[in-house]
Amino acid sequence: MTDTTSIKHPTPLTSGDFTAAEEPFALFAEWFAEAVKSEPNDPNAMALATVDSDGLPDVRMVLMKGYDADGFVFYSHIASQKGRELAANPKAALLFHWKSLRRQVRIRGNVSPVTDEEADAYFATRPKQAQIGAWASKQSQPLESRFAFEQAIALVAARYVLGEVPRPQGWSGWRITPQRFEFWHDRPYRLHDRIEFRRDAPAHAWSKVRLYP
Repeated sequence: MTDTTSIKHPTPLTSGDFTAAEEPFALFAEWFAEAVKSEPNDPNAMALATVDSDGLPDVRMVLMKGYDADGFVFYSHIASQKGRELAANPKAALLFHWKSLRRQVRIRGNVSPVTDEEADAYFATRPKQAQIGAWASKQSQPLESRFAFEQAIALVAARYVLGEVPRPQGWSGWRITPQRFEFWHDRPYRLHDRIEFRRDAPAHAWSKVRLYP
């Protein structure tokens, strides 16, 4: 089940022609609020694209766990494939696709680690079994068998049978600070609506252009 209770977001725009929007975060907030109501599963799911040391792209689905005017946040292990790729090349692209609304949002920008305080606060909200799994999993590393993983889970569960589970040192999060947004809405006969927002730096104003479908 999607946990959207901790997600921060700007005030949504009022309903109307989305191509008239002048600021992307408020437009995203409006679309995301609608997706929470209409998507059957995980409206906060997003495809995360990174690049490895050879320049070969990698993409996978992750869950957005927070967003505001500073960017979009997700969590994982820093030793995972994505963690290693982001350490070497701290840039990424995101894609939200809400099939029920026939909409998608593409985001590109620089990536920075969240603070230890942010990671601690989010980890504390996770179900205990998920916290235990974060300790037991050597994410992205070879696994000899499912049984070996279940044994590791049992050992961690026994260690923390009482009390709180602390955040593993290698488990943290990242924030993607957008430099580009693209909003796409399906229309009949492939006559879609698309707008793109760009800025050179977080302190700069956004520019907007309408794109051919």
